[in-house]
Amino acid sequence: MATKTLKGQIGVTTENIFPVIKQFLYSDHEIFLRELVANAVDASQKLKALASSGEFKGELGDLKVQIKLDEGKKTLKIIDNGIGMTEEEVDKYINQIAFSSAGEFLEKYKDQMSSIIGHFGLGFYSAFMVADKVTIETLSWKEGAKAVKWSCDGSPEYSMGEGKKEDRGTTITLHLDDESAKEFGNKGRIEQLLNKYCKFMPVPVTFGKKTEWKDGKSVETDEDNVINSIDPVWTRTPSELKDEDYLNFYKALYPMEEDPMFWIHLNVDYPFNLTGVLYFPKIKERMSIDKNKIQLFCNQMFVTDHVDNIVPDFLTLLHGVIDSPDIPLNVSRSYLQSDANVKKISTYITKKVADRLEDIFKEQRSQFEQKWDNIKLFIEYGMLSDEKFAGRGLGFALLKNTEGKYFSLEDYRKGIEGAQTDKDKKVVYLYATDVDAQYSFIEAAKNKGYDVLLMDCELDSHFVNLLEQKIKDCRFARVDSDTVDNLIPTQDKVKPELSEDDKKALDSLFKSALPEGNEYQIEAENLGETAAPVLITQNEFMRRWREMSAMGGGMNFYGEMPQSYNVKVNMENPLVAKIWADRENTEELLHQVIDLALLSNGMLKGKALSEFIARSQSLLSCSNPEKQPRP
Repeated sequence: MATKTLKGQIGVTTENIFPVIKQFLYSDHEIFLRELVANAVDASQKLKALASSGEFKGELGDLKVQIKLDEGKKTLKIIDNGIGMTEEEVDKYINQIAFSSAGEFLEKYKDQMSSIIGHFGLGFYSAFMVADKVTIETLSWKEGAKAVKWSCDGSPEYSMGEGKKEDRGTTITLHLDDESAKEFGNKGRIEQLLNKYCKFMPVPVTFGKKTEWKDGKSVETDEDNVINSIDPVWTRTPSELKDEDYLNFYKALYPMEEDPMFWIHLNVDYPFNLTGVLYFPKIKERMSIDKNKIQLFCNQMFVTDHVDNIVPDFLTLLHGVIDSPDIPLNVSRSYLQSDANVKKISTYITKKVADRLEDIFKEQRSQFEQKWDNIKLFIEYGMLSDEKFAGRGLGFALLKNTEGKYFSLEDYRKGIEGAQTDKDKKVVYLYATDVDAQYSFIEAAKNKGYDVLLMDCELDSHFVNLLEQKIKDCRFARVDSDTVDNLIPTQDKVKPELSEDDKKALDSLFKSALPEGNEYQIEAENLGETAAPVLITQNEFMRRWREMSAMGGGMNFYGEMPQSYNVKVNMENPLVAKIWADRENTEELLHQVIDLALLSNGMLKGKALSEFIARSQSLLSCSNPEKQPRP
């Protein structure tokens, strides 16, 4: 007796949904496999829920999702042995796209299960992005149900009738179109997609058989090739996990990376659902950080590794996994930015990261100090970009001095305020950015009993500004930004007495010997007979804002201004006194003392450096008694 076949049109609000699906619903066609496997996993999870509630009393059997590719026939099958569908359900959930079985089912069985992934309906129709014909063969778990076969060739018309399927579950067959067959009709590409999207789905997903090397060639075994781990570390409780489990999971995610420094296990169920593990990677090259290493999952289904609208920007430096069914998928960036759940999740993750850092700082201080150089960039970035994190960071951020010792902000202030408080009652934090280049300035400061910090991170120009705002009555000064006495002035200094004409003459004299292309402020100073004749420094404010401009701080006009230097002329130095007294006949000596100052700042290069060396040799030769002419 022939089975009755129904024909009809799919109930959609648009005249033809398929062009919409192909062009607009999904930005990337490869998503089809994720959606179909997710539906198959849902069907398996639903059967487990029915069994838990007592409605399904049969044998669950070996629940799994099978993916089968026939490269010759250009077909791809997604097979599950979950709940299956009756004819009425196929009509409701496939033909009438406006309905979604997942929503209804989750409401009814919310006490028995918590992991329905997708929304069977539009997710299923993603198949038509790659197929010119799709068939469904299904048999419901319900007693007395008959098998159903449904078929559609990509038009709104479908056919549906009694099928021949004898075992519970659903088989979806995609007849790949010619264009899609080129990309998705080969084993390697399907295996790649399964590894990308389905690696941690909660039901075993198989693709072909495992292979082994035998008699010089690779042969298939009888064992299913399961491509996923159904219980990754973020789905388990921290108490049952060891460090080794977290490290092995990290290596599975990032095979080429060094071991992380530490990690945070996220687990919250109110006011939203969120699980995950975030790792602090070891940062080798600070300026070449890959920011897209956090993977977003929805009930163990991979969604994206671009989470910049879900977590604060500074947290994108971390690696790991976030899993939440409360984050909307396939929506615009602007929607994500305004979504209330997304904002709550972002705030929660920031708090958990701060909690973890604070715990390590308090309980494992020595380890925290050992890791500081690698996490400093992350913490500074966070404090600069997130006000709440900045408030927490003041409690665990460290300062490192040029001798390699680490201090909390509170301890460091207590240690230096006795010696490094200026006449305006401000505690002055001296810092260097390059120990070798600024060696002489650092030593001069140490000889005065001062301590010097090392601030060599790319964000430090911005960070010292933040600390000046957050720490009461303090000022940061780079150690080479002025003379050591002027860095922390304890009283008003007495300037040399020069007439206006003499000031103009001094200005003209020294500028004539300085390199062109920069701006110079000539200042007469009394620095003592043994101090350097000339000292070249950069104004702390101007230099810092130029550096911030170079880092994209929104102050580009500072970067466009010429370099500006302060030239301190030590009028008490004997060489300067000689130059000033006989300024018409000491041009060579003038160039020599200026070049010495330029050299100490790393500013003497090329031809000028060569001339300085030749001049130095000449002056040394003239001062050698054995080279002097005999009377």
